[in-house]
Amino acid sequence: MLDSNWLKTFVTLAEVRHFGKTADALHMTQPNVSLHIKQLETATRSRLIERNPFQLTQAGLRLLQTATSILNELQVCQSDLNAINDLELGTVSIAASDIVSRAFLITPCQRFKDRFPGIDLFLYNTTSDQAAERVKSAQADIGFVIDHKPLPSLHYSQLADIKWCALGENPFEKKTEKGLTLILLGDDTRTRRLMDQALPKLGLKDYRVMEVGSVDAQIDWAEAGFGTAILPTFTLRPNRMLQQTVTPLPDFPSTEFGYILRQNQVLSKAAKQLLSWIEGSHDDF
Repeated sequence: MLDSNWLKTFVTLAEVRHFGKTADALHMTQPNVSLHIKQLETATRSRLIERNPFQLTQAGLRLLQTATSILNELQVCQSDLNAINDLELGTVSIAASDIVSRAFLITPCQRFKDRFPGIDLFLYNTTSDQAAERVKSAQADIGFVIDHKPLPSLHYSQLADIKWCALGENPFEKKTEKGLTLILLGDDTRTRRLMDQALPKLGLKDYRVMEVGSVDAQIDWAEAGFGTAILPTFTLRPNRMLQQTVTPLPDFPSTEFGYILRQNQVLSKAAKQLLSWIEGSHDDF
């Protein structure tokens, strides 16, 4: 019989490729990591790893496929069992980007905290792609995503269409002689990919791009007069006193915002209530 703790240690070791880092990740001692691997090799009667340099053997690669699947299924099963038991203690976990969680989740989560004081809310700060992976593996109960890419194992529900705006110099007026500076997120983000597809709608012939790492940084640099930030309208919260001009971009393609669950996922009463509050908390994105 293969112990699930041995399998978890083996999968983690295969990911980080280092015994000391595996021990840190699992809050174990390094000798215990080595012991788990030795026990697993004894039980399977197979050599699973080569140490110098570190690599999985053919048997190790084969076991990794099954071990990963087994651990994922156990995680999904435990999540569904918690929901079926309708625990008044435990955790509801959410995966969402920082800007989404701040704009849409704080008020519903405050209501959740008051209604279900024994259940902890845990938030993963993720990209949309990372949120999908966490929900798929049952590391998160609910994921909030922008421009969702369908996956067979996930169910997507749209909440709203996101509209876009420009903060700073009006991009349609083109007042500057040297061209417009657009303040955008880095090109490794999904929002930037959406921007690159939509920018031709502005009809700009001459512009430069200033890359920053967050929506708040876009707003701060635009407010300081360094260019025009292209943003989802919902990011400009009403309580923020803006000095620069906000220009709607109605010709930009709207982008879907919604949440994802696993196919056939069992949701607890608490998680269902949280979703209902979130669905009813927005007016116009």
